[in-house]
Amino acid sequence: MKWNVNQDYVLQVLDMLLKTPSPSGFCGEIMDKLAREADKLGYAMDFTPKGCGIIEVQGRREDPVIGLSGHVDTLGAMVRSIKGNGALRLTLIGGYMMGAIENEYCRVHTRDGRTYDGTILTHKPSVHVFSDARDLKREEAVMEVRLDEPVSSADEVKALGIAPGDFISFDPRTQFKTNGFIKSRHLDDKAGVAALFGLLELIRRESVVPARKLKILISTYEEVGHGAAWIPQDIEEMIAVDMGAIGDDLTCTEFDVSICAKDSSGPYDYAMTTRLIELAKRDGLKHAVDIYPHYGSDASAALRAGGNIRAALIGPGVHASHAMERTHVEAIVQTTALLAAYVTEPAEPYSIAKERGAS
Repeated sequence: MKWNVNQDYVLQVLDMLLKTPSPSGFCGEIMDKLAREADKLGYAMDFTPKGCGIIEVQGRREDPVIGLSGHVDTLGAMVRSIKGNGALRLTLIGGYMMGAIENEYCRVHTRDGRTYDGTILTHKPSVHVFSDARDLKREEAVMEVRLDEPVSSADEVKALGIAPGDFISFDPRTQFKTNGFIKSRHLDDKAGVAALFGLLELIRRESVVPARKLKILISTYEEVGHGAAWIPQDIEEMIAVDMGAIGDDLTCTEFDVSICAKDSSGPYDYAMTTRLIELAKRDGLKHAVDIYPHYGSDASAALRAGGNIRAALIGPGVHASHAMERTHVEAIVQTTALLAAYVTEPAEPYSIAKERGAS
């Protein structure tokens, strides 16, 4: 089946998401924007106490409910302390290599709503000055933010309203290339959220009626492990829409929708994963089936929190995850198309009796 995904709309939503800072725990602005975007499409977004969003889409049946999740929170940092020379020490939000943020531009967000620009450096940033600048181990203890303000003491920094606990967001450095490539930080998982909104736009425009009611969860704490630790109790199966990893012995590319069969939480549901593979083949979608040993998802969080659900994981292929990431619009389109196929023709529950040929 050919799914008419609105590529321009998907890129418009992705551009908005990438331009909006949203480290884990600092997602108020971006969630407000997504709520307004959902409203434009005719859907209401309700909020959980911890700030995740839930969008309901009616289906031909009320139950069992299919849950789809994507996380809008990203990697980032917080101010750990203010140094005597006016630089800021960092504490990490999410798991990334220190070398991936060295020399990156950033913004400090104060609790009273002010923002300040800066650059993330080591405390020995120049080879002309420090003999061990090249060999210095990149770790949290040696990283700092140089503020673009005339400050040279802790008191001068405090006078700006900056304090420990303020959030630090990284410049995404987004580029949409004419050949379809998208280079940016935080494609994990803003590309996945763009795919989910592409699905919503497709459902509305084409009057698609899902087989069962959908609950789309936009989570705000995935990068720190508990984004979808709570999900609505009527969800019986859940697809986490997150980035597909690329490299080593993996087959996923930046043009594919990744179908993850197993990650650090263990195997995903047999029937759901099999159905996703079948639908991708049927519809001629560019896809890859891979194992991600150093990976966890919102579905992982829901299962580890005791969720009695079946779960699967798909998403657009993203190169250099948790660093300077890149994908192609084709991967997001393929992801949206696979979601559309699945919600209209979901998997049947896995049956041990059926596998054994029992009646």
